[in-house]
Amino acid sequence: MRLMNIENLDPEEVKKFDDLSEKWWDLNGDFKPLHQINPLRVNFIKERVDLEGKKVLDIGCGGGLLTEALSSLGADVIGIDASENTIGIAKSHAKLINSNVTYMQNTVENFIAENEYAEFDVITCLEMLEHVPEPNKIIESCSQLLKSEGNAFFSTINRNPRSYLFAVIGAEYILNLLPKGTHEYTKFIKPSELNNWIRRTDLEHRETIGLSYNPLTDQYWLGKDIQVNYMMHATKI
Repeated sequence: MRLMNIENLDPEEVKKFDDLSEKWWDLNGDFKPLHQINPLRVNFIKERVDLEGKKVLDIGCGGGLLTEALSSLGADVIGIDASENTIGIAKSHAKLINSNVTYMQNTVENFIAENEYAEFDVITCLEMLEHVPEPNKIIESCSQLLKSEGNAFFSTINRNPRSYLFAVIGAEYILNLLPKGTHEYTKFIKPSELNNWIRRTDLEHRETIGLSYNPLTDQYWLGKDIQVNYMMHATKI
């Protein structure tokens, strides 16, 4: 598939995830941390939105970890991702488990151009904003696609010395939780920046929560510490 609009797409980032695509559903492989945090992400969302019968768009869906989980809770979910190989893996896994998720290789900009009147009750964009050149444009697109009073959920990595130590040096080079080169520190996003992008649209910030990790127990949890990983909830005004 040829993507029409590539200005908010980093070809190196797409290739990175193309190369890793076969490992998405390996519970102990390169995406193990995502498998571990997925229940936390899903619970955060379902505690704030009744997903039964809701139309959901998962932007940057990867291999479909979150997408399939939301579908299992009764949502009608479309997952989009720019990586052709990754979408192929997501489709194969959905077929394997008889999931009703619809997957498309696409950017959100192209999706809007091709689906002018599409509207969603819920939009999720997790662990994706730090991989595109203009993440603020993603927030604008989410606002455009949400129904009135719809819910948007974002997650990304804070930008400060501690996040560099934990998310890059620790996760990629010391603990080997992620492949080396997964993240670029300069692309990390401060909560204040994300909140500012939200305020510039028809979205209203509702809540920010942090995601923490203990390497000694290999456990993740949600809490008040937003210095490294965090999630943000917003609604359409």
